[in-house]
Amino acid sequence: MRRCILFRDGYKSRRGIDALPFSRLTRTTPKPLGSKYLENPATLGEKIRNRRLELHLFQKDVADLMGVTEDSITNWELNRHEPQIEYYPKIIEFLGYFPFDIDTSTLGGKIKRYRYLKGVTQEELARELGVNESTIFHYEKNDTKPFRKTMAKLAPILAMVE
Repeated sequence: MRRCILFRDGYKSRRGIDALPFSRLTRTTPKPLGSKYLENPATLGEKIRNRRLELHLFQKDVADLMGVTEDSITNWELNRHEPQIEYYPKIIEFLGYFPFDIDTSTLGGKIKRYRYLKGVTQEELARELGVNESTIFHYEKNDTKPFRKTMAKLAPILAMVE
């Protein structure tokens, strides 16, 4: 038969008793981001991975937010594939900033920024403006300037970007 020894204060053991009962110090340290976190991400996939790690999310969680498969997130993060433009608005929202380096001091840069913010292809914007898809391509490269009629249609779009 085991005998239970009681201490003077009535406890059976000293386990679970604070060493300094008057001090309730606790320390919480953030979970390390891991070896896959990059200090200076260069690609869109690396920026997505860093943000996911910062938020302590799984690829599945990000996939659900974006409305894509987990494999899509994996491929983006590993730079196997670039996301389609239709996902750019959700990516921008997820990252919390505009991750693309576009010169918005030019007309072409403003058009491109608008397309990325709205997730619109050159073809879709061309249809909306009533021009050819290659025309949008040349506007974005600043090779040609729009006619007055097209510029009038572009004005509200450009106002959204500024």
